[in-house]
Amino acid sequence: MNRFVKSALSALSAAVLLSNVASAEEYLNGIKWEPPAIVTPGETDDQPPSDAVILFDGSDLNEWKNGENWDVRDGVAFSGKGQIVSKQEFGDCQLHIEWSAPLPVKGSGQGRGNSGVFLMGRYEIQVLDSYDNETYHDGQAGAIYKQTPPAVNVMRKPGEWNTYDIFWTAPRFAEDGSLESPAYITAVHNGVLILNHFELKGDTPYNRPPRYTKHGEKGPIALQDHGNPVRFRNIWVREFKPATGTQEREPFIKDGEKETPVGE
Repeated sequence: MNRFVKSALSALSAAVLLSNVASAEEYLNGIKWEPPAIVTPGETDDQPPSDAVILFDGSDLNEWKNGENWDVRDGVAFSGKGQIVSKQEFGDCQLHIEWSAPLPVKGSGQGRGNSGVFLMGRYEIQVLDSYDNETYHDGQAGAIYKQTPPAVNVMRKPGEWNTYDIFWTAPRFAEDGSLESPAYITAVHNGVLILNHFELKGDTPYNRPPRYTKHGEKGPIALQDHGNPVRFRNIWVREFKPATGTQEREPFIKDGEKETPVGE
């Protein structure tokens, strides 16, 4: 077979392939999507991306109510007198926070390295020194307090830094105060998934069952003072908004010029 015949056959094969692609059936959902916003990531995954709200970068606690009653030294905030509450409020969000249980180790159970991160000021994911420290499981580090333990205990040793990456879906309420949809949380502790879209039963008090009470669409981040000098650093939040689009027509199958509505 000479080179001219080979060339002709190659051209014919390409034409057949293009014809098959052009006539292949394609599902189209009929949605016109808005282009996703462009966000510049941090230099490393623990660093805030360009759309993050920086709550603590190691310099001061000016973004927090009662921040003047916590010490900031060498880029680290130390739990002080009373909880601190972010001045800004958030609904659906991604929260990054790093914390360390104190050294020397003192106390046991709930009296050892105890603090907490409160979403919307009322839903707590526990902070506790749970390294070789027995306590009730729905009160250990990574627990949604009094509702569920974390799937696994991935605590680092006291004095070492722990990281929470929290993905929060705020609850929704009807005008009459009834619950339309509950809160959900996904949490990663030191790179390990510990809570996977967990549905909260309500708030997280110590002395009564959890319950939902109507509140605003947004709320603050709060860090608990439990009398232990827990350390915090590198705290930032991203408000989360899902991709948006407009359903301009019903879904259909496209085959060349032919369009067939789905279901017909």
